[in-house]
Parts: sequence; structure tokens; C-alpha cells
Amino acid sequence: MLILLFLFVGLQLGVGFWAARSIRSEDDFLVAGRRLGPVLAAASIFATWFGAESCVGAAGAAYAHGIGPTTTEPFAYGLCLVLMGVFFAARLWRLRITTLADFFGVRFGASTERLAAVLLLPSSLLWAAAQIRAFGHVVAVNSSGAIDVDTGIAIAAGIAVVYTVAGGLLADVYTDVVQGLLLVVGIAVLAVVAYGAFQALPADAAPPPPRALEPTDFWTVLESWAVPICGSIVAQEAISRSLAARSATTASSAAVLGGLLYLAVGTLPLLLGWIGPALAPGLDDAETILPHLSQQLLPAALNLLFAGALIAAILSTVDSCLLVVASVVARNLVPGHRRSNPDGAGRLGLARWSVAGAGLIAYGLARSSWNVKELVEEASGFGSAGVFVLAVVGLYGASGRALAANLTLLAGLSTWLGTRFLFAASCDHPYLTSLGAAGLAFVIGRGIESWRGVPAPPPTLQSPS
Repeated sequence: MLILLFLFVGLQLGVGFWAARSIRSEDDFLVAGRRLGPVLAAASIFATWFGAESCVGAAGAAYAHGIGPTTTEPFAYGLCLVLMGVFFAARLWRLRITTLADFFGVRFGASTERLAAVLLLPSSLLWAAAQIRAFGHVVAVNSSGAIDVDTGIAIAAGIAVVYTVAGGLLADVYTDVVQGLLLVVGIAVLAVVAYGAFQALPADAAPPPPRALEPTDFWTVLESWAVPICGSIVAQEAISRSLAARSATTASSAAVLGGLLYLAVGTLPLLLGWIGPALAPGLDDAETILPHLSQQLLPAALNLLFAGALIAAILSTVDSCLLVVASVVARNLVPGHRRSNPDGAGRLGLARWSVAGAGLIAYGLARSSWNVKELVEEASGFGSAGVFVLAVVGLYGASGRALAANLTLLAGLSTWLGTRFLFAASCDHPYLTSLGAAGLAFVIGRGIESWRGVPAPPPTLQSPS
């Protein structure tokens, strides 16, 4: 089984090396040459978003705790993509940028560009770590005890880095349609078989009811939904896929279609995790429920199909995360490199080396004590409150320059870190608090700029249409 699984991965790597022949520039590597049509763009956005947290994390959480008002996967993350398509994708595409930090640099100045770049990196690294950890789980479970989880994580990190360095976004886009089909078929087959097995169980084997475990107040529910929606709507991983579209209209419609598909398919792992305690009780690690159900219920060929579908989804997502780190480093943190390499060849090399370095860091994070769901939550929350506020006022506001922008980013980050880690016992809603602090910081910063007579941005940057 493990040999067949690695043969499937080998095919993925082969596509990466084949696509590498077409990569001539930084744009080819990071945004697929900006030539994706609606089908490829939508499939790519869906495949990128539907990763470890959608399958392994959501199913594990439902297995351990049931379903309730704070269950945000896939609902909040799917809604996030739809909102991104409606309000962000087309406007950002028209600016011909590669990263969100590029936009902040044009709109607010170089200091804001670099600060935003620093804040974007940890989020992508944490998300990549979640994918690598989930990949390791799949490898370990399907090795029948021959490989432990830590070794599986190391193998996963190596495969992900080689795959991404070779083909970049161009390779990922070519495989996304096939990966998406495999994923939908694999999840659907497992859902049908698991539902049949569940129906055959005695009535007293039913899973717990949707979470009536403890009362949940309005602000707790709002906090749970704000993190994935506000934190992920500015995630560079999804934005880069819409920026790779061939037109602004395609960028917008692809994000909306990708989000709707995500909502439809993402419900299946959640339900599988919910009925999981009845079919596979007593698992030590709840996040292994999907691979366990696949091994337990499916014949070998279909189990291989499902494991391959999971790996396809994870590879697509981790590829995007590592490419985000590469794009931010090459374009926003080493700006002099762009001027010294105008032909793009040196920038392409720097992007590839950045992918390798990001893979090593993500591997270290994947070995931490955080599980997949916790890694994803940290990725969505880290510094994103200030980035979200700044993206909204930057695209839709007519005022604010570097001082207001930098105060917004710093207030969002410092408040999140303080309320999430230092004063967690006294603050139940760290993300909502950091959103409020970021918004207040922008107002204060704008007031100081008005008092100093700082001019407003040029009209072409105030509200792109």
C-alpha cells in the first residue's frame, strides 16, 4: 500500500519537473504567468483551500467534540472565499501585483510593505506546517506501523519542498483539476460507504448530538467565525490564485465558484468525523479518523484512491503556502534584488531557495505540540487583524498613509499576541479585540497625519475600480 502511495506521489513530482521546463520568469513561478481561465482558476482556488484542515482537522474536531455553533469548517472558510471574490479579487488583480504586501507598498509606502511582509510570513509557515503534519499522518497510517508519525512528517516535508521548488504555481495549476476530481471522488466514496456502515449499527451506537456540551454566548461564536473569515480573506495563498487569472472578471468569479465548491465538498469530512466515534471508537489521535475509516471500510484499491486524494489536496495547499513565503521574500523583503536582477533570472533563483528554507521551518513547526486544527487557527489569527483592516481601508478608503498603516498593523499584531498568549486568562475574545485595536489605531494614525498635513494618496490609488 505504501509503495503504491509513493508511486502516486512520484507522478505528482513528475508533473512538477515537467512543468519546470515552461518556467522562464518569476511570474511563471509565483502566479502561473497570469493566464488561468475560469475553470483552472476556480479548481486551483478550491484545491488550494481544501487542505489538511478541511479533511484531517475538521473531521478530527467533529470526532472529538461534535458539531455546534463554533464549528467553522467548512462554513466560514468557504464564505471567506466567496467574500474575497466579491470584494477583493478583481480590485487587486487590476493593480497587477504579486503579493498583498505589493499593494500595501503602492498604497501606503515602502515601510508598510516591509512590515506587512514580515506579518504575512508566519501565517503561511504555520499553514504549511499544518499540511505537512497532516501529510505525515496519512503516510504513517497507511504504512501499517512501518513508519511513525514523526518520520512521516519528515518524508512529507521533503516531498513538498521538492515538488514546489521544481514546478512552482504552474505545476500546481496543471495538477489541480485532477487533484480536485480525485478528492471529490475519494471523499464521496468514503462518505457513501461510511453512511451505509453507520446505518447498519445498533441505535445506541449513534454519535453525540450537535454540540449541546456547553452554552455558547454570541461573542464566543462571533470570535470563532471572525478568525477564519477576516483572517483568511486576506490570506496570500488564495489571493495569489486569483491574481494568476487572465482577467479581473475571471479572478472574481473563480474565487466565488471555488468557495461554493468548498462549502459543498467540505461538509463531507465534517459529517464523517461526526459519525466517526460510532465506527472507530477510542482513537488516541482524533485527527487520524479519516485515514482509519478509509482503511477500515474501503477495499485496498479505493483506500489507495482516498489516500491519494488526501495527499493531492495537501500537496496543493502546502505548495501554495511555500510559494507565498518565496514571493514575499523575493519581492518584498529583498527589494534591492529586483533592481539588481531586472531580467528576473536571479529573482527566480531566490524564490526557489526561499521555498527550500520555508520548508525547513514548516517542518520544525509541524513537529511541535500543536495539532492540525490549532496550527491552522494560529495561521489565520497571527497578525491578520491589522492586515484585514488595512486591506479594507486601502481598497475602499480615500485616506491614510504610512503612519496610519503601520500603527494599524502593529496594533493588530501586538493586541493579538497579548490577548492570545500573555493575558489569555482575562480575554475571551482575542481576535475581536485585535480587530477593534487595529481599527482604532488607523483612526488615531489618520488623525495624526491630518494634524501634520500629510497629503492623501493619489486618486488612482484611493479606490481602484
